[in-house]
Amino acid sequence: MGCCDDPTEPVKINRTDVARIQEQYGNLLRDLFTGDPEKVMLKQLNEANAYLKELAALNAHYMSVRKRAIELLEKDSMAMLQRIIEKEPESEIGKCALQRIEYLNADHGLFGKIFK
Repeated sequence: MGCCDDPTEPVKINRTDVARIQEQYGNLLRDLFTGDPEKVMLKQLNEANAYLKELAALNAHYMSVRKRAIELLEKDSMAMLQRIIEKEPESEIGKCALQRIEYLNADHGLFGKIFK
């Protein structure tokens, strides 16, 4: 075995990982079909990557999902927040995006809290 992963080698998938992911997918579908889709989306949003959070902030069907997605966006997503403001300047979502930008610019990170 070498020191590095060979990108030309096919990825080997462990059967237990496949079974676990299939179970998670089944549970997600069950929750979507039998529960409240809005609550399922809000729950999944907490575990989503930055791209999916940005997508939800921009286009999610439920207003609560869009607002929560905006609250979860970080400094790397400033361009997306600005895009939301430009697209919907007077809406509640635009105002939420503006508030998030102001919050992120105020540097509320660990050092910002310590030295205030």
